[in-house]
Amino acid sequence: MAGTTEAIYAIRAVINGVEQAAEGSVRAWSTPYKSIPISRPAGGTTPDGVAYVYEANDGSVGDLDGDGEYEIVLKWQPTNAQDNANSGYTGNTLIDAYKLDGDGKAEVMLKTADGTVDGAGIVIGSAAADYRNSSGYILSGPEYLTVFDGKSGAALATTDYVPARGTVPDWGDAYGNRVDRFLAGVAYLDGSRPSAVFTRGYYTRAVLAAWDWRDGKLTQRWVHDSPTAGSGAYGEGAHWLGVADVDEDGWDDIIYGAATIKSDGTLLYRTGLGHGDALHVGVHNPQRSGKQIFMVHENPTVYGTGRGMEMHDAATSEILWGYGSGADIGRGVCFDIDPAYPGNECWSSAGSFLISAAGEIISDSARPQFYNFGIWWDGDLSRELLDDTKIEKWVPSTLSSTRLLSAATHGASSNNGTKKNPVLTADLFGDWREEVVWRNSTNTALLVFSTTTASSYRFPTLMHDPQYRVQVAAQNAGYNQPPHPSFFLGNDMAPVTWPAVQIP
Repeated sequence: MAGTTEAIYAIRAVINGVEQAAEGSVRAWSTPYKSIPISRPAGGTTPDGVAYVYEANDGSVGDLDGDGEYEIVLKWQPTNAQDNANSGYTGNTLIDAYKLDGDGKAEVMLKTADGTVDGAGIVIGSAAADYRNSSGYILSGPEYLTVFDGKSGAALATTDYVPARGTVPDWGDAYGNRVDRFLAGVAYLDGSRPSAVFTRGYYTRAVLAAWDWRDGKLTQRWVHDSPTAGSGAYGEGAHWLGVADVDEDGWDDIIYGAATIKSDGTLLYRTGLGHGDALHVGVHNPQRSGKQIFMVHENPTVYGTGRGMEMHDAATSEILWGYGSGADIGRGVCFDIDPAYPGNECWSSAGSFLISAAGEIISDSARPQFYNFGIWWDGDLSRELLDDTKIEKWVPSTLSSTRLLSAATHGASSNNGTKKNPVLTADLFGDWREEVVWRNSTNTALLVFSTTTASSYRFPTLMHDPQYRVQVAAQNAGYNQPPHPSFFLGNDMAPVTWPAVQIP
């Protein structure tokens, strides 16, 4: 029976042939998206007299109030926000949480400083402090790490941020750009409970610190430091960190660009190919054992010949294949878009190569024009292409794409300039296909789009896969990357044994 906008849907379990009571119900959406009103903060003026307003920016999800449903944690970014390589004052950054209509309640952890105000209106440190120099950089003053209650926003614990900035030039320059390059993520470092990982630096010195929030106490698990060239993750960091159990010991590891840090904080390996803007970790080639990492690199004098975009074994660092030389390759992705080739296909912003997971050149003249995000959207097992406010499907027979959704016609806008990413992509509700959240063009609502295409494939929600979930958690840090599950999800995939999920 065809549904209508007045239809009400409910799920009823059938146990031993007996239909159970409905577990809640939902009404059909009248539009292709669900609109969530948001409260745009008032703008302001920087000390040099420049006015700014706020735009909704990156987000994440978590069950903040313990009711079993996700809330969206949203970053409000001032319109004068800019890359830290540029000088100048910027407005404050604000964090909101919104209900999206797990077990336990989620907390939010953030790097903070003097003047941070929590959800209860309490100031952390000194309210009057302002450490910005005449160029807008902060090169002195205390830095903190704070745990906030997910429901109220109240600060629960604050400690000194690790690593401290120390001597500014140690991070790659003296004026304040690279000292303030931060990443963060969540990892199951003990195999059962999540820890937070906060970092500093990736062009030269790189430091990662792991923290546990247990029974109301914040404790440091470990610190990985690489202070000198050739040590640890020095010079190998990317603009995003990945989390996955690369050596299959049951504990998550941290893919810090071209270096991988083990769950105990020690170095597993460094490829030596250096810094890059994008990476993807998952089972890209199901015909190999284990996981693989695809990464693009920035500096030809570091990555050498033919390795500007490369795939390496996630456990051993063995370079499996590489292409591209002589350029800063800014973006690259790996998704299964062609059923004729096993595993995920890979391409980048440099050249026209479309490459199979095994390193075979599928085409040297045509590849998708989208290389920012991907999304499982329609009913088959291929992944669709997402860029700006558009979703397209690759058509292998014509080496071209066809449009599936133009969200701009519904008022959607993307974030972060040329990165053109949404607020969030994740499997938020429904079946295993992913939802995409954009802000609207007036910054008064979040627009949650969900596919209306039926699928004959049945999987548990992808958020039940811990690797997918932690990659979603880090999607709001640095240069956003789409999440990959711990198994290969694509054409001709093998049966999946779902990882165990720890329930508190």
